Amino acid sequence: MNHRVVLVGATGAFGERLARLLAAWPDIRLVLAARRSAPLHALAAELGCEAARIDRDQPEGLVALRPWAVVDAAGPFQHSDLRLARAAIGYGAHYVDLADARDFVAAFPDALDAEARAAGVLAVTGASSTPALSNAVLDRLTAGWTIVDEISVAISPGAKAPRGLSVMQAILSYVGSPVPLFTSGRWREAPGWSGVRRLDFPGLGPRLASLCETPDLDILPARFAVRREVRFMAGLELAPQHLGLWLLSWAVRWRLIGSLVPFSRPLLWAAGLAAGLGSDRGGMLVTADGQGPDGGRIAARWALWAEDGAGPNVPVAAAAALLRGLASGEIAVRGAQACVGLLSHDQILAELAHLPIFTRTDEACPDHPSLLRRVLGSRVDALPTRVAQVHAGEAPATFQGQGRARGSRSLLARLARAFGGLPEPGDYPNLEVDIVPDATGEAWTRRFGGRVFRSRLVSLTAVGEFEERVWPLTFAFNIDLAPDGFRWRLRRWRLGPLKLPRALAPRVRATTFARDGAYRFRVLVAHPAIGVIFAYAGRLDP
Repeated sequence: MNHRVVLVGATGAFGERLARLLAAWPDIRLVLAARRSAPLHALAAELGCEAARIDRDQPEGLVALRPWAVVDAAGPFQHSDLRLARAAIGYGAHYVDLADARDFVAAFPDALDAEARAAGVLAVTGASSTPALSNAVLDRLTAGWTIVDEISVAISPGAKAPRGLSVMQAILSYVGSPVPLFTSGRWREAPGWSGVRRLDFPGLGPRLASLCETPDLDILPARFAVRREVRFMAGLELAPQHLGLWLLSWAVRWRLIGSLVPFSRPLLWAAGLAAGLGSDRGGMLVTADGQGPDGGRIAARWALWAEDGAGPNVPVAAAAALLRGLASGEIAVRGAQACVGLLSHDQILAELAHLPIFTRTDEACPDHPSLLRRVLGSRVDALPTRVAQVHAGEAPATFQGQGRARGSRSLLARLARAFGGLPEPGDYPNLEVDIVPDATGEAWTRRFGGRVFRSRLVSLTAVGEFEERVWPLTFAFNIDLAPDGFRWRLRRWRLGPLKLPRALAPRVRATTFARDGAYRFRVLVAHPAIGVIFAYAGRLDP
């Protein structure tokens, strides 16, 4: 069966990406609709689709197109009405939009639910990164939790990501204006684009983010019964741009002007000029803190990062997944609602599987006495028994084993090994490791013959991260799980309190795994200017 889908705003920054996704579906007959004829017909010719000039504010021509579903990707939705949605429902077509406007999404269900139910169709708003993807991620992160205390969502596109005028207008509509949010257990107001924070996005690194107004600021506190705080933040990759917009927000905050929306075109032009200084890499970060099934504190983090300009596909994935579910009959709900509870995390991300888009999920139990559970949470249960035993961290323990070391014979490498108590190349048949846990971490002492290498492992406030401190250097790591153990992934490093450039960091490869009933390890630390500083591998016997 061919379903006719009319995509309004098909030539926009997000509409075009959704068009390319849908055009490949064999059971969809896609009709591209937009105001401007030249780009519309060029895209339709490229994709082999029909084309129609439709103005979302004058949707009378919709009936002639005989749609099974209508998708509004035009935007901005901040001051939009419901004419297009009503026209679709009136014809008996499903309706989906990518709205991220808080007032629009809030008013949508009550205004259209009765009409949609009477017509036997589903009308959905907010089928985008917010609230669709953010809620689907949080459904997954907080499954089984008894209490949710805090939620934070942040989005940071790459500087080279295409931004249409409607996207710029949507951002500027709230910059400097009062934004209601739930914080410290109560509702209050804060200026849009205030509260500048430096967030560490896995896969991307540190970026600035500020308060952003989205539907999630209303939906998340109610849907997850949040006790303390909900934050939704957005950021620009280039710090000068981000801080420049923060400075401009004061003109609205001081009531010198009513809004920055009239400056959308010059600011869009300026963003285009600066784009070459940034990248085409963007990401999303979702964190939650609360109580798990056992009543203990639990924290979770989900991160997405997109390479090679694939980021603008993320906001359209939920709309594609929704249409797929309607076409297959898997989604049988009717009426009007925001796009929450309709799609799972996996259903949305399946639409992006062909793109260079990556995710990772971390969980932690910050108050647990075991360092490994503080860092990994319940994911510890997936580790081999022997690995979990060595890292149990419940009492001081000593392990014996054997190992082999190698390393560069250069003067710098030998000095580095001597300074750190690291082994010289050779075999070590009587390796000994002491692990002494305390309230904040674990002290590890490794004895390779006459050399003694000491370091300290400490969990961090960031979910899923820990530090290894080898005075005067400190290295921060993530843990990547594998079927037989885990791998340490270096995130950043510092000398004392001084943060050091990631580009100058040594290359670190460290794996811990179980084989033949023994705990095994492999560690390599090298630097382009020095060579292999040290490398050792071996086993600790039961």
